[in-house]
Amino acid sequence: MSQSPQSAPAVAEPKLTLYGGSNGVGRRVTVRDLAAAKRRGERWPMLTAYDALTAGVFDESGIPVLLVGDSAADNHLGYANTVPVTVDELITLTAAVVRGTKRSLIVADMPFGSYQGGARQALETGTRFLKEAGAGAVKLEGGRRVVPQVEALVQAGIPVMAHIGLTPQSVNVLGGYRVQGRGDEEAERLLADAKSLEAAGAFAVVLELVPEELATRVTELLTIPTIGIGAGPGTDAQVLVWTDMAGMTPGQAPRFAKKYADLRSVLGDAARAYAADVVNGVFPAPEHTFH
Repeated sequence: MSQSPQSAPAVAEPKLTLYGGSNGVGRRVTVRDLAAAKRRGERWPMLTAYDALTAGVFDESGIPVLLVGDSAADNHLGYANTVPVTVDELITLTAAVVRGTKRSLIVADMPFGSYQGGARQALETGTRFLKEAGAGAVKLEGGRRVVPQVEALVQAGIPVMAHIGLTPQSVNVLGGYRVQGRGDEEAERLLADAKSLEAAGAFAVVLELVPEELATRVTELLTIPTIGIGAGPGTDAQVLVWTDMAGMTPGQAPRFAKKYADLRSVLGDAARAYAADVVNGVFPAPEHTFH
């Protein structure tokens, strides 16, 4: 009697550690990976990115999520604030970030005026970011008032990162860049917004300029990850604008930002050294010259 061949042993998929590398998993980070990190208590970093070269550095450094933020308006495109940046401009930047990366989940910010008109407008905008730019998800600002937009996007298969607390697109209504959620009434309103966004299908929520105690409470009550910026250490993840993090932003950095380098000085020194070599006839030298 012939024996049936033994089945090959199952090969376990290599474990994906959210920060630092995939240990052999040849794919991008997904929203399911973020949910799994929340369950096991793994904290992770997020940075903004606006071009392929910089995004590639962050991707190679193991940053699992990159946000093509509407902060590109004032940190990359020279606008005074985030309001003027357009969908077309952010699609161009998002596509560049996607092309420059292999592993990071790329989240595209939906700019002012591109989703406030309702679910249909939000769906049209979100679809463009996925189809034309290759984004893996989109982000929009607002609490319960944007629940219909979140639901429409998620039902269409577009992952949504929510954003509450200080929402820069609404800074004129909020009365400036001030901490949100202070006092019992404001805190309960923000908490209700967070719960509503989770129920609508958002896979994560950014908490910006929120008191530490409130941000920690929201993090404990939600099953989706929270991402803090100026919200203390109790959130599941942290995000910074990369030009603040690397010391490229001129002037005083926001209180919640930590400067990990001084790239503005480094680039300035390099430019001055190059200029001096040109003026003094030192560059190009023989090794830079063809005959």
